[in-house]
Amino acid sequence: MDVGFLKPLFDRPGPWACVYLDTSRATEDAPRRRRLRERFVSDQLARQGADAATRDALVERLAREPTGRPSAGRALFAADGEVVLDLPLAASPPDVVTSWSMLPRVAPLASLRGECPPCLVARVDRSGADLELLDDAGPRPAGRARGGPPQGRGHRSVPADRHEWHYRNRVENTWDQTADLVAGELARRWPESDARLLVLAGEPRERRAVHERLPEPLRARAVEAQHGSRASSSARALLEAEIERAREEYARSHLEEVLDLFRAARGRPGEPGVGGAHDGSAPGGAAEGMPAVVEAVRSHQAATLLLGQTGADARREVWIGPGVDQVAVQRAQVRALGVAAPEPARADDALVRAAAAADTEVLVVPEGMAGPAGGLGAVLRWHG
Repeated sequence: MDVGFLKPLFDRPGPWACVYLDTSRATEDAPRRRRLRERFVSDQLARQGADAATRDALVERLAREPTGRPSAGRALFAADGEVVLDLPLAASPPDVVTSWSMLPRVAPLASLRGECPPCLVARVDRSGADLELLDDAGPRPAGRARGGPPQGRGHRSVPADRHEWHYRNRVENTWDQTADLVAGELARRWPESDARLLVLAGEPRERRAVHERLPEPLRARAVEAQHGSRASSSARALLEAEIERAREEYARSHLEEVLDLFRAARGRPGEPGVGGAHDGSAPGGAAEGMPAVVEAVRSHQAATLLLGQTGADARREVWIGPGVDQVAVQRAQVRALGVAAPEPARADDALVRAAAAADTEVLVVPEGMAGPAGGLGAVLRWHG
């Protein structure tokens, strides 16, 4: 998961009130249930020490129906009387969970928000393609790629001699030119889109021609959908289902790829790691265990932070300062970073805060899948 969207939470000091709740169940007594839930949230936060202005802001926001598509849950983050983020969740929390702490309780988002990579969708036909970017904000137009003049599929009254051959050859050339133009436009737009997956929809022959003409790195990120065309609302629901499956498959493959890198890189236990120290990191570019992972993330050395759903390290206490990179295992270490009054915080929340600032990816290792010992690991950007 890209956690850059959490940066607004770290631009202001705490303490923070956080609420995770299930919104998947709609019942006849929903208004009454909502009122009870709002009262429960306010009471729980009051017991935890939250101020009245922040509690009131959360209750007011909870009373509103969220806009957009229905979601399985919501996560709300408020401080100093203002709700800063109200996020839909892909999975339902097991219960209403509240917290009041110096750092916002962000680590659960890694599993509840889901890994939905942004994707660029191209609906291709003989005359070009309509482009759409799909990410957490929903779908939005991303431009068009125009080719030659549209060519109909209907019968053309042309002589069945060499003129027919020239006509067909001209049409074939137009298709090839259009495919070249669409592939070139996709390659040009890909870096600025921040997408991780390219979905090609539309006419089978045309989308296949575009796929074949993509540069190799982009071709490896592309999948062809069997439904959807440039016609308005054409098989929209079927295409959306295909896109969702493609995103889920990408997320699974990406996690397996990162875990393979981690396992290969961490080497044998006890080998010297970053800086030559026996700190749990490995010469091949991985860190494992609390001290090594905290150092790797704090120093912006981690490309991917791995959070295991089992293991106690993520729940352990670390020490932090107001700066996103001011995190260490021991209080004296944070003081050495210039923090006069370090505060305790959960390790996973502190590490996600530092990861967001460093553009470090955060992935959850599901229960039953072999991950880092203790539940904390990192694949490094470099080592030495």
